[in-house]
Amino acid sequence: MNERRTAWLLAFLLVGQLVLLALQVPGAGGAGTYLESVALRLVGPVTRAVAAIGSSLSGARGSLRLRSSLREENRELHREVERLRLELLRLRHLEAEVGRLAAALDYTSPPVGRVRVADVVYVDHTSWLRTLVLWVGEGGGRVDQPVLAPEGLVGRVVLVAGPYAKVQLITDRAAAVGAMIARTRRQGVVRGSGAGTLVLDYVPLQADVRPGDRVLTAGIDGVYPRGIPIGTVASVEPGGQLFHAIEVAPAVDLGSLDRVYLLDSRPIPPEAKEPQRGARP
Repeated sequence: MNERRTAWLLAFLLVGQLVLLALQVPGAGGAGTYLESVALRLVGPVTRAVAAIGSSLSGARGSLRLRSSLREENRELHREVERLRLELLRLRHLEAEVGRLAAALDYTSPPVGRVRVADVVYVDHTSWLRTLVLWVGEGGGRVDQPVLAPEGLVGRVVLVAGPYAKVQLITDRAAAVGAMIARTRRQGVVRGSGAGTLVLDYVPLQADVRPGDRVLTAGIDGVYPRGIPIGTVASVEPGGQLFHAIEVAPAVDLGSLDRVYLLDSRPIPPEAKEPQRGARP
């Protein structure tokens, strides 16, 4: 009995050795042993499944971060919309109050006019962007017509030739605009420096002027209506006489204009601007 068991054990060991030797035989083309091939076939699908699960988890984490960012941005936009709605309500309330006061005083504000689009067809780059030529169409334009951009004042029409109009920019050294500081309502005259910037003249030294103050048209020069943005005070220095030396950065990037707007406002009649007869100069 023991001999039979021993024989079976030896046979089993012999078969096991043969199987191991067979598994260690290199595969076709020398691509590893059969044992490695079998292990690869068994482990490969598991590896692919684990990699797919990892990619899915990474994608899910990225989606969660994106959704969280979008939710936060959405909340910020909702808060901004609410703030703007409150500001609009406040402005409407102020407008209604101004309307009631104007009605009580029988006051009518001067007409501002409508705007008309015009294309920029020529830019005078050789003279620090001092002039533009516009295509205004068959409707034409008129001399001293204000020219605007969405950010603020550009200049005025100085010459009309059929469907074209030449514009003097506010940065031209010969340009002048009646202006005021929005915070204090202090008035002065904005002139072009000829080098792409502006200066605000005739503001007394005792006037409160600070860098960052917004400068608007004052509506006192007979050309530009009140309230159009001109620029922002860049620097304030004591002048040589009784006035500040104020540099103003234009509100409009005049070097990037390809389309502007003509303001069709009603001009002041020339006879209204003439001095009264018999009056002393």
